[in-house]
Amino acid sequence: MAQAPLSSQIADKLRRAARGLGAADPNPMLGGLLARTFTLPQGDPRYAANALTPGAAPLEPSYSALEPDKLRFNLQPLGPEASGIDRRDEATREMRRLVRDFFGREALHWFDRRSEPWRGFGSGANLHYGAFFGTSYDRDGLYNSKVYYETGPGQIDGLPMDLFGVVSTVLAVMPQLQPLFTTVAATRQMGGQRLTLAHPRPLRITDLQPLLNALGLGNRMPGILQILGLVLGGRFDLPANSTLIGVGQSADGPDIEIYVLLGMIPDLPANFLGLLTLGLSERPRELTALERWMAAFTPEDDVWPGRFSIISVRTSRSVPPRVSLYLRPVEFEVPPEALRTDRQLVAA
Repeated sequence: MAQAPLSSQIADKLRRAARGLGAADPNPMLGGLLARTFTLPQGDPRYAANALTPGAAPLEPSYSALEPDKLRFNLQPLGPEASGIDRRDEATREMRRLVRDFFGREALHWFDRRSEPWRGFGSGANLHYGAFFGTSYDRDGLYNSKVYYETGPGQIDGLPMDLFGVVSTVLAVMPQLQPLFTTVAATRQMGGQRLTLAHPRPLRITDLQPLLNALGLGNRMPGILQILGLVLGGRFDLPANSTLIGVGQSADGPDIEIYVLLGMIPDLPANFLGLLTLGLSERPRELTALERWMAAFTPEDDVWPGRFSIISVRTSRSVPPRVSLYLRPVEFEVPPEALRTDRQLVAA
């Protein structure tokens, strides 16, 4: 008998998580994309080869202290055999549909202008994963929708002028950074665009001080050190390819987000989550929101929601450093034995 596609389990997972967070069920709005993306059964080894969550099905829920009560998740659209261009086009179609239907035509026109350099003619050359898709929900329904467009060094000229100015400053201070993707996001009230870059070399967190100074955020370093130093067990040196830097520009001025890829940290403390909650003890509302999010994504027959893949810290002139945490749900990990069998079949 044929196994059910993973989309049915993911739909149930998101429905239960939405209930636990007091948010709207995303399935009526996003069921078609889930069905087209997760067509294979749970545990199929072909899911493992993806750019978003390697080794697991490409669904990535996240907690954000800036959006504490919202159901947030990213996914890599379409199945394992899709091309980068296919994924880019699928993410764009879904984004346009949601923005048009829920935020209106003015917001759609804004998105079309901002995304055109990444989805227009000639923009699909040498794409790897193409695009990711992200969305979030609160009790009133769709709150946010976004596309993460794969971006190369030659494409930053397509950024809006205000963001291009911030990116130029960043690259002048840290020329070793490499563009990864630009995020074009729309909410009910506004839209925004960011660029995320990879730091390929080892990094001391304090090496970011000149960059923070250049962005007018130098006073935020102590808060960043306090959070990351605590959750990483006193580590302030990050290995090569373990750090991403995201930057944006708003009416508030530049903002920065520092992402640490936890799978690249060789000695991550076993009590990582306990250290994080300790760091939030002076912010009881954030701590309560994190505990609620954890409970919403923990299976009924388990005590743990899965593995954490990324921790990030975001700050701006008006917002002190705030944490986000990204999850690989335990149910959607590809079992190691399935990966071994798949490799043996390929070798044969």
